[in-house]
Amino acid sequence: MRAFLGDKVIVLGVTGSIAAYKACEIASRLVEHGAQAIPVLSASAQQFVGAASFEGITGQRAITSMFEPAQNPDIEHIAVARRADAFLIAPATANILAKAAQGMADDWLSTTLLATRAPVVFAPAMNMNMYSHPAVQANIATLQSRGCAFVGPGSGQLACGDMGPGRLIETQAILEALAVALHHDKPLAGKRVLLTSGANHEPIDPVRYIGNRSSGKMGHAIALEAMRRGATVTVVSGPAEVPPPYGARVVPAHTASAMLEAVQAHWGESDIFIGAAAVADYHVENPPAAKQKRSTATVHLELTPNTDIAAWVGLNKRGHQIAVGFAAETHNHLEFAQEKLRKKQLDLVVANAVGVADSGFGKATTRAWLITDDHVSAALPLMSKEALAALLFDAIAGLPAGVSAAPRA
Repeated sequence: MRAFLGDKVIVLGVTGSIAAYKACEIASRLVEHGAQAIPVLSASAQQFVGAASFEGITGQRAITSMFEPAQNPDIEHIAVARRADAFLIAPATANILAKAAQGMADDWLSTTLLATRAPVVFAPAMNMNMYSHPAVQANIATLQSRGCAFVGPGSGQLACGDMGPGRLIETQAILEALAVALHHDKPLAGKRVLLTSGANHEPIDPVRYIGNRSSGKMGHAIALEAMRRGATVTVVSGPAEVPPPYGARVVPAHTASAMLEAVQAHWGESDIFIGAAAVADYHVENPPAAKQKRSTATVHLELTPNTDIAAWVGLNKRGHQIAVGFAAETHNHLEFAQEKLRKKQLDLVVANAVGVADSGFGKATTRAWLITDDHVSAALPLMSKEALAALLFDAIAGLPAGVSAAPRA
């Protein structure tokens, strides 16, 4: 996330919801990822949280009033509106949504929202009946039509005891929505990306399985980068330490056969397939329905090959579609990746090194090569998986296939 938020100026608007205390965590995470967070507290927010907390977390003066004595001109609303890379309103009450939708300007935050041309992200938090009220929904629709982004709300038990939508969404989801909003260029708008991510768990019996060490980190990075570039993303996800990002459509698929079935269901409507999952090559034939008790005898498992998902996609892609695979290898990286490209009729293969200390399953960084029919890249320097995802989409944009064609209707 540092790659997206580092060195960005984020105005964090905090309004008068019981969830205002959670904005302290949001501010902390913004700073952790290298952003300069400028806290702005409405008068109602100050009934729940204090300016000193935000100033201690961010190292920035908290803005609490339009008319503060000896006000620093650097925090004057027009100056901040010009400096800000994005505005994040979290929590966003029904009141601030109404003000922003109707163009009211009666305090520092609502005034500056009118003055800024930076992206604006609202994270609503309120009672479920308030959230579902036609007036609130109309205000949300108005703001969305003007380009404002919304993240959440989450659903669950609210402070008032009601059950339903209205909770402030988790901080990670808010940061992901902010990362998407900060990417102004949307070259993949109108495109559909189908992605596999995570591991497969092939059952041995109801409580045991054959699996692998995939964490889902690479799939998360690819899905987030695709959304940052404007694509609609469907993630067919096996078990993963890192779930797909907020805003992606998620189809759970624990086994290779379930993952294949999901890919087959969605490939026809997709423009780009990226196989980032560590798909199981084999499954146990006829696993027993009951847990097998421990024994001193040697256990023999009969393993049957799974259908190759990437090969199925390559065989069934049409002219405008692009199919990308990953080749996770411990050795002979280029040779095996080129063989995969050819045999599976893929447009691009990412060869990545696994089984080493700084690259592969569960690691934050990776060593990789990008391979197409007519080009084999030099070994890329050690980089974050987010950086590799960006390079991957740059490479996809350069392919001769149809990703540069007009978006489908």
